[in-house]
Amino acid sequence: MRLSIVTTLYRSAPTINEFCRRALLTAESISHDIELIMVNDGSPDESLALALDLHRADPRLVVVDLARNFGHHRALMTGLAHATGDLVFLIDSDLEEEPELLGRFHERLAQGDCDVVYGVQQVRRGHWFERATGEAFFWLVNAMSDQPIPRNVVIARLMTRDYVRALLQHQEREFLIGNLFQLAGFRQVGLPVRKLSTSPTTYSLGMRLAMAVKHLTTTSIRLLYVVLYGGIGIFVLSLFAILYYLIRYFHSGIGVDGFTSLIISIWFFGGLSTLTLGIIGIYVADILMETKRRPYALVRQVHRSGTVPTSAAKIVDGPAGEAWIDSNRSNVQ
Repeated sequence: MRLSIVTTLYRSAPTINEFCRRALLTAESISHDIELIMVNDGSPDESLALALDLHRADPRLVVVDLARNFGHHRALMTGLAHATGDLVFLIDSDLEEEPELLGRFHERLAQGDCDVVYGVQQVRRGHWFERATGEAFFWLVNAMSDQPIPRNVVIARLMTRDYVRALLQHQEREFLIGNLFQLAGFRQVGLPVRKLSTSPTTYSLGMRLAMAVKHLTTTSIRLLYVVLYGGIGIFVLSLFAILYYLIRYFHSGIGVDGFTSLIISIWFFGGLSTLTLGIIGIYVADILMETKRRPYALVRQVHRSGTVPTSAAKIVDGPAGEAWIDSNRSNVQ
C-alpha cells in the first residue's frame, strides 16, 4: 500500500523540518511506501529552499513549486493532483493540526465502513472574536448554501484513492475546498480533534467574509431566491400601502403630503435595487471566471527523485478528472 501525505507551504519555514520529521515517523508505522508532497504556494520566506534541502536528503519528499501564490485551497488541490498513493493524508504544515492524527485516522479508516476520515474541532481555537467570526461564517454558509458543510471542520483528512479521484473531477476555478469535500460524496466520518494555537491565523475577518461571499455565489442559488421572494414581499406590501392611502383618502379626505415619505421610499427602493444588482453582478462575475477556463494553478517545477521533474508545467483538466502535466523539459534534481 502506497501512502501519500499532501501539505502546502506558505510562511512555513519555522515548522517545516519538525512537520516532515513527525509526519514521516507516523507514516512509517503504517506503510513502507511513502511520499510526502509539499506544494510551495509562492511562499515569500525560505520555505522552498528548506523543502528542497529536505528533498535532496530524503527521496520520499516531493516538492511542487507553484509559479506564484494561488491561494491555500488551490494549492491543496494541486497537491492532491500529484499524489499517487492508495491512501492520501491531507494536512497543513503549520503543526496546528498534529501529524500524529494520521495514526488515529488510519485506525478508523481500517474498519472498512468509510472512505474518508476527517477532523472536527470540538472547541474552536483562538480568542472570543476569532471564535465568534468563525461561528458566524459557518452559520451564514449553512443558512444560505445549497450544500451545508460540517461546522468547525479542519483540513486534516485521510482519503482513499477512489475518493481523491472523484474530488479531482470537479473543475471549478472559484471554489471553497470544504464544499468540494462534501460534494464529492462517499462515506465520510468525522473525528474530534484539537487544533493548536501555534501561530496567528492568516484568515482575517475580511478574508472570512470574502470566502463566505465566494462560497455562496459559486455554489448556491438560494441567495437568488431570497432576493426574488424579498422583491415579491416588498411589492405586495407596497400594494397594501397604496390601497390603504387610497381608501383613507376617499373615506376621510386625508391625503399624503410632504417629502418625507417620498425620500424614504427612494432610499429604500434605491438601496434594495443596488443590493439586488450587486448580488446578480457577483454571480455574473463568477460565470465570467468559469467560462474563461483558466487553470486554477500553474506549476513552475516539480522536484521528484528518480524522475525527470517538470519545468514551467501547467495543470490542465484531463479525462476523468486526472491532472495531466504539460511540459517541455527540465533538469534532473
